[in-house]
Amino acid sequence: MSKKTALICGVTGQDGAYLAKHLLDKGYEVWGSSRDAQLSTFSGLRGMGIFEHIRVLSISTVDFRSVLQALIKVKPDEIYNLAAQSSVGLSFEQPVETMESISLGVLNILEAIRFVNPSIRFYNAGSSEVFGDTAGVPADEDTPFRPRSPYAVAKAAATWQVSVYRDSYGLFACSGILFNHESPLRPERYVTRKIVSTACRIARGSGEKLRLGNIEISRDWGWAPEYVDAMWRMLNHSEPEDFVVATGQTSSLKTFISATFTELGLNWQDHVEYDKDLIRPSEIMVGSANPIKAEKLLGWKAENLMGDVIKMMVRHELTL
Repeated sequence: MSKKTALICGVTGQDGAYLAKHLLDKGYEVWGSSRDAQLSTFSGLRGMGIFEHIRVLSISTVDFRSVLQALIKVKPDEIYNLAAQSSVGLSFEQPVETMESISLGVLNILEAIRFVNPSIRFYNAGSSEVFGDTAGVPADEDTPFRPRSPYAVAKAAATWQVSVYRDSYGLFACSGILFNHESPLRPERYVTRKIVSTACRIARGSGEKLRLGNIEISRDWGWAPEYVDAMWRMLNHSEPEDFVVATGQTSSLKTFISATFTELGLNWQDHVEYDKDLIRPSEIMVGSANPIKAEKLLGWKAENLMGDVIKMMVRHELTL
């Protein structure tokens, strides 16, 4: 059999780097894109020692011509769209860019697939943010969308676009509705990496304070390298379907903070300060998931829970 070709839009991010490695390990020819491949450092790929095995190119997913040219050049069997503005907090400051990069980007890829080669399998990076606050009731694939941020609105629109193209044109297109998944490749603007990196600096004697907003929120935190396997399984499933991907266990941010400082032999209450400027205009208090469909149909189940994630992130941070 000939080698499969995969195109990862947004290969420079956390998920893109881990997915690239996962696909290389499975024998794929992997192409990865960023908006400007000549300026990107591809630090995640270089840090994992796989940059030389990836073919890179520039794609702006909000530019239909750019997407169309890429598909004609790469001739992919599978496309994984992980590109776009990825910060919930930033979406309140840049709502238009957020909507365009997420929703228009997905629409352009779907249209390009329809014109160039409808047999291409397409993965869309969805988000648990689309569910809004379910009051602690675990969300599954049938839970209604009630987005509470510009980011969530854009992700909801993109997820519905995928569904429409799947049903209307028979495309093999699916969305992974992923709950929070972390790793050392997260930028420090993400609260989990901010907590771990700051706590490690404090443990080394920096004397600084960790400034946070609402620490009463609860989320389902998993390990990012496992979640990219779920993406691959979706595109290699017999039928195109959407899947919730999560650990199924929810913990408070306060618990995450406490466990991180405890891992370093510190009392978090001595080092954390409240910062009202970090409060968002609206917030999901509890994010809870029911990932049983992924386990039953894809054979995927999270192995690492929040405590494991913290230990691995702290261990990595201490080696830097």
